[in-house]
Amino acid sequence: MTPAPGAPRARLPVVWHEAYEVDIGPHVFPTAKYRLIRDRLLRERTVAPDDIRTPPPASDEELGLVHTPEYLDKIRNDRLNLAERMTLEVPFSPALREASWLCAGGSILTARLARETGAAVHLGGGFHHAYPDHGEGFCLINDFAVAIRALQRSGEIHRAAVIDCDVHHGNGTAAIFADDVSVFTFSMHQENNYPAWKPPSDIDVGLEDGAGDAEYLAALEAHLHGAIARHRPDFVWYLAGADPYEEDQLGGLGLTMTGLKRRDELVLGWCRGNGIPVAVALAGGYARRQDDTIEIHCNTVRVAAASLQETTATRPAIK
Repeated sequence: MTPAPGAPRARLPVVWHEAYEVDIGPHVFPTAKYRLIRDRLLRERTVAPDDIRTPPPASDEELGLVHTPEYLDKIRNDRLNLAERMTLEVPFSPALREASWLCAGGSILTARLARETGAAVHLGGGFHHAYPDHGEGFCLINDFAVAIRALQRSGEIHRAAVIDCDVHHGNGTAAIFADDVSVFTFSMHQENNYPAWKPPSDIDVGLEDGAGDAEYLAALEAHLHGAIARHRPDFVWYLAGADPYEEDQLGGLGLTMTGLKRRDELVLGWCRGNGIPVAVALAGGYARRQDDTIEIHCNTVRVAAASLQETTATRPAIK
């Protein structure tokens, strides 16, 4: 179904903050990608300036719904020890702390906008390696876990699902929501990749090295129509990592840009077809050519924008 002729075009809310671009020196993590993605989307008019929302930082109380007081105190007062800094794998700084607080606030805002409109995208977020008491793998704060807990506390959502399609297992997410029947965690990742220890999600699909489009998409579609559907979530967080790409520096899967776009269409189409609002986080992406990472992430936003047209044509916004 398509909107009636002359009907206003539904606008995709996009959350972004300039402080996400943290100077971490020469590093494989391209923090400039958030700004470059925004610029490309504006230039091509996939989004308009008014579509971009600037988040406030998450409150300490909101962060405390997921992270321990001791860990938050260490971050606030720059008291991470050497082992914790090494495990984080990005240089800690006040700017990183500010970006992390803002990113968690951005994920809370993205979730609320998704409930209003059917879909929203966070140009940032998806830091799924952060545990309640420590950070890992470039992830200081688990932003979308904070958003889930914040909206559960307010009664805005009850049963959530995390569909994690980053190339790396969502270990922090699995640990945070272990034994919590209200949050279903699904991680599809490269098995022989970071992290070495993978606490169980509700469903883990560990793919062999080099798995390509056909194998990946078949497995994803089977689980969307199977176990995730049986959970009956009223809200979905989708981590649309760009790092399953065949040219990613930190990945070893074999997906093409076409396959990754089809992945996004499957997840967002499934949410649309089931009337479930979905918040999208970009998560990882470390292609040898930075422009490839930017294009993959932009494709995700383009698919979300197109999907929202179908969402608003077929169901009212959730209030």
